Amino acid sequence: MEKNYLILAFYVFTKIDDPSLEVKHWKRFLKEKDAMGRIYINEDGINAQMSISKEDAPLFYEWFLGDARYEKTEIKVHTYPEHAFAKLTIKYREQLAAMDKKFDLSHGGVHVSSDEWAKMIEERDENTLILDVRNGYEWEVGHFEGTEKPQFETFREFPKYAEDLGKTRDPKKTKVMMYCTGGIRCELYSCLFKDQGFDEVYQLDGGIIKYGMEKGNKYWKGNLFVFDDRLVVPINDNEKSEVISHCSFCDIKIDTYYNCANMDCNKLFISCLECAEKMKGCCAKSCMKAPRVRSFEGVENPKPFRKLPYEEKVKLSH
Repeated sequence: MEKNYLILAFYVFTKIDDPSLEVKHWKRFLKEKDAMGRIYINEDGINAQMSISKEDAPLFYEWFLGDARYEKTEIKVHTYPEHAFAKLTIKYREQLAAMDKKFDLSHGGVHVSSDEWAKMIEERDENTLILDVRNGYEWEVGHFEGTEKPQFETFREFPKYAEDLGKTRDPKKTKVMMYCTGGIRCELYSCLFKDQGFDEVYQLDGGIIKYGMEKGNKYWKGNLFVFDDRLVVPINDNEKSEVISHCSFCDIKIDTYYNCANMDCNKLFISCLECAEKMKGCCAKSCMKAPRVRSFEGVENPKPFRKLPYEEKVKLSH
């Protein structure tokens, strides 16, 4: 299948004097372009994941990188046959990434290249902590060798996790290596570790996406969870990755995610198609008996659940 769209991931921290005006500029420019995605803007910068047609991509690059504020932004690019997002959302967001406090980014961790990261994994010892700062469900389908599994469900819980680690690991002896999908979470969370007294804090520059493009599967196990219609992808388009996760019900190796059909649950769970059909798209038997359950259409490559129109929600409630 021909790959006619580019999936772009980028962020930039820079002063934006009037974010509401900036939102309008982005909406005006992309209105006539074949683009979808999520673009968040505030006084500190921009965080974006989007898909755009190959025809419109050069126009976007010229417009975006032609702005002096954004000219040094690194854009990570994958190709895909169709849009990876259902709609285009451009809006002001108080937090570019989920963190309930502000940090001085100049006090964050040391950025290390993909080559340096691989070398550090090779040379790690008992005082090295490789930390995945993503959600638990992201870790399940893929992570770096030797990584400590996050002991929380969502990354909003990370500050407490960092605080607890500061009590169980010696901050003066521990070398912290942290990584995330595209790099932005580490920009913030590395500051958190520095505040906890950890002297040696390193963050993978450009995140897993950039590493996969440059190093492939070296020291990486599994695939990559992404917050778009693809859900789970290889970290390198040219390399096949081993599946490391298992069906929640029959334990065969699979890394296909479904949203629970119980509208009041909607939890992401891993399942093979056969078990998903048996469970009618639900993550547990209790959810199958819930009052508001969506009808399930079994497909091998499901997309994230789209919110139902109000009228359909009302029908399911009766």
